[in-house]
Amino acid sequence: MDIGQGAGLSGASGVRPFLPALLAGALAREDSGIDFDGTSFSFLESPWFLLAVFALAVGAYLAERQGLSGLIDRVLLAFGVLLGALLFAGSLADGNHESWPGILAGIVCAGLGYFAVASLFARARKRISDSGGAVALLGLYSDVIALALAGLSILFPPLAFVALAAFLVLIVRSRGESAQKYEGLRSLR
Repeated sequence: MDIGQGAGLSGASGVRPFLPALLAGALAREDSGIDFDGTSFSFLESPWFLLAVFALAVGAYLAERQGLSGLIDRVLLAFGVLLGALLFAGSLADGNHESWPGILAGIVCAGLGYFAVASLFARARKRISDSGGAVALLGLYSDVIALALAGLSILFPPLAFVALAAFLVLIVRSRGESAQKYEGLRSLR
């Protein structure tokens, strides 16, 4: 259960890094489904950490609204991997397990989430000519997916394994579509 919870939280952090960390921290403060107290990851539910994550979320939102999506995508990936690793390790520590494997697994799960969903929306963003409302909706969709996956992973941890499988399917399909696109271009010669 702790592995599923950690995998879901870190995968959600790969999709969008800040809301899963805020949700997990808020629920951990109330000891609802997750609790970092008594572990070396108790800072994940501390007010100063949650305030810092909230400030970073607002900063990322403002940067996206300014059209800095290329730079912000790399920053979100870095924060997603960092927060995903911490959340996975914290989830393992909450279950009285060794936490260091959670750091490595959290990096992998966050990477899967990013390359599956966040990169899908990044490609969609490039196709959208309207730079206003449609791009903002893509960010909102990412936030909803990340928040839903994080919440469901805390409430029902085995569901996270289904999400990781879906991430893998999305990655494989996007690679296959890229290969077909270039194969089709060769036939035009």
